[in-house]
Amino acid sequence: MTVRSPITTERRPNRMLAQFVLFEGFDPLDVIAPYEVLISAGALTGGALQVELASAEGARDVPSGLTGITLKATTALDPARADIVIVPGAAGDLRPPEGLSPGEREQLIPAILHRAAQTSLPSLVGEALNDGRTLVAAVCGGSMILAMAGLTKGRHVTGHRLGLADMKANFTETHVIDARVVVDDRLITAGGVTSGLDLALYLVEREIGPRIANELEKLFEHERRGTVWAPTGAGPAFDL
Repeated sequence: MTVRSPITTERRPNRMLAQFVLFEGFDPLDVIAPYEVLISAGALTGGALQVELASAEGARDVPSGLTGITLKATTALDPARADIVIVPGAAGDLRPPEGLSPGEREQLIPAILHRAAQTSLPSLVGEALNDGRTLVAAVCGGSMILAMAGLTKGRHVTGHRLGLADMKANFTETHVIDARVVVDDRLITAGGVTSGLDLALYLVEREIGPRIANELEKLFEHERRGTVWAPTGAGPAFDL
C-alpha cells in the first residue's frame, strides 16, 4: 500500500512520525489510548506511521499523575523529525483549592499544567506549529498548556469541559469551542480523556485515509462521537 502524506512528502515519502510528549503529571489515558490507535495504524499500513514517546528533556522515565504509573520517554521531542506532535493533559487532584494545604494545591490539575507550561515543552511545540508542515494535537488539558504559552491566540480549540469556562475567561484571544474534536488548520484539539480515541482516528483518516480509520474503529470497537468542528461553512445565526 502506498501512503502519501500532504504534510511529510518532502521529508520522508510514505512514512510519518508521531511523537507523544510526556511531562510529569500527564494523564496516562490521554497518551495510551491514541498511542495504541496510531501504532495500530502503522501496523496496518506496513510502517507508514511510526510512534514514539518523547519528552522535552530527552529520554527518561516520566511519572504520570496517577500513582504507580510511569512511562519511559525513549527520545527527545524534536520538531524537525516529527510530523505529528501530541500533547496530553494532566491527571491529579480534582478538589477545589479552598482549604487545601500548599502541598496539596501542587497536586491539583491546574498546577500540574502550569508547571508543564514552564518547561521547554511549549517552545518546542511552538516550533512545530511554526514549521508549516507538522500537525500539533492536544488532548484534554494539553490545550491549556498551549494556551498558557500563548500558542492558541486567534485559534479555535477545545479541551476538557471542566476547564472550558476557565479557558474562555483567562485566554480571551482564544476561540474556545465546546466540541469533541476541533480542527484549526494544523492544530487539532480534543476534549477530555476518551476523546483522545476520536482525535487519533481523525488523524488517521486525515493523513492515511478513511479505509484504515474504519478498520481501526472496528478493531477498537469504538465509533467516533460528535462532529469534528472546524471554522468552515455556515455558522448559526444565534447561539443555542
